[in-house]
Amino acid sequence: MDIKIEKAQPKDFKSIHALIREFSEFQNTQHRVSITLDLMAEQEDYFNCYIARDESKEIVGYTNYSIIYYSWVGKSLYLDDIYVRPSFRSKGIGKKLMNKVFDKAKREKCNRVRWQVSKWNSSAIKFYKKIGAIVDDAELNCDLLLADK
Repeated sequence: MDIKIEKAQPKDFKSIHALIREFSEFQNTQHRVSITLDLMAEQEDYFNCYIARDESKEIVGYTNYSIIYYSWVGKSLYLDDIYVRPSFRSKGIGKKLMNKVFDKAKREKCNRVRWQVSKWNSSAIKFYKKIGAIVDDAELNCDLLLADK
């Protein structure tokens, strides 16, 4: 299977948005998705995303990230999502997407890459440990949704 990893373009937003919705269903968190195509277009300068395309040019996975600063370690890359469609898993696509993000972090001279994983997602946890990640469950997420205020 020939998979190409490339930077997402605005023309890809519709397909990526569909994958975001699919990912939220996989996570059973559909109620949390408020992003729209219009908002993606409006905020495209902040949307850093790599996509995985198969031979037919279909987008079968994505990962999005942001460069941020952590007071304890300095400049870092935060990987927000990584998702590969179920029928394309176990083919090395997730690893290719992760490596693209890791390469970006190295080019940007980041000190760390951080991401989250759901406690119930044992296959993802196993994958992350296999690539050398430290999986720490010491912290909980805190979100304040400003768009709702």
